[in-house]
Amino acid sequence: MSLLRRSSPSLTADRINVSFEFFPPKSGDMETQLFESVSRLAPFNPDFVSVTYGAGGSTKQPTLNTVRRIHEETTLSTAAHLTCVDASRDDVDAVVREFWSAGVRHFVALRGDPSGGIGTRFKPHQDGYANAAELVAGLKAFADFEISVSAYPEKHPESPDFMTDIDMLKRKVDNGATRAITQFFFDNDSYERYVERVRRAGIYVPIVPGILPIHNFKQVSRFAGMCGASIPGWLAERFDGLDDDPQTRSLVAAALAADQVMDLVERGVHDFHFYTMNRAQLVYAICHLLGLRRRGHAADEAQVAAA
Repeated sequence: MSLLRRSSPSLTADRINVSFEFFPPKSGDMETQLFESVSRLAPFNPDFVSVTYGAGGSTKQPTLNTVRRIHEETTLSTAAHLTCVDASRDDVDAVVREFWSAGVRHFVALRGDPSGGIGTRFKPHQDGYANAAELVAGLKAFADFEISVSAYPEKHPESPDFMTDIDMLKRKVDNGATRAITQFFFDNDSYERYVERVRRAGIYVPIVPGILPIHNFKQVSRFAGMCGASIPGWLAERFDGLDDDPQTRSLVAAALAADQVMDLVERGVHDFHFYTMNRAQLVYAICHLLGLRRRGHAADEAQVAAA
């Protein structure tokens, strides 16, 4: 169904909660872009914003610096990603203490990609957490954190079947996870079937759709192939011939993502997590199409922009 034939965006907006994901910057220019994005998106009043964390703590300090700055300069609720790749339990626990001191009370707990890259075999550190379920338990032993974890509507590429995959999600929830955020997907039927499987397994935490606006279709296609997310044929057709037309590509991407979210709202979904890629323009346009308006955090916007 077309976006134009759906319910009024102003009515839809009352049923939508959003959160945004960012990654730590690698340069001064990237830091400027990141905080311009935070500034522009903050007035949409997200439930939280999250900051990613590199394998083996490779971005520990940039992640910590980014989280601390958002925490200190805005009133946004900030979650820190945390992985257990190539790290002992003591190393991970030390990082948790640093984030605690910075005011973090919400983690996105992930096993993390293998140190050899996506597609290689994951080898737990001999003294480390073996998986995300163990990491969640370790975080809960430290404090009563809010903990989000990952979920895979088309199953994790390393899982032999959905039963194994959902069993891991159940272990994470049993150990204290309070929310699951999905890998990006473009087929809402796949998401709905996945949620049905999850509920039948006795898992009742929110399964929040991860929405990826498409800035570059070829890059998204390559990444989807590595992480097990499918690209529907109709989606490829929408971007056909737009490789050298970024303006039209952005218009198409915003409309498609808004259409995906509105379809999910009609299916009873209310919470959405946007993978921003540290770029505000597309996510801002999508939120506007959904009927969201700048509704708070004006002081945050001015403060971050002036920093």
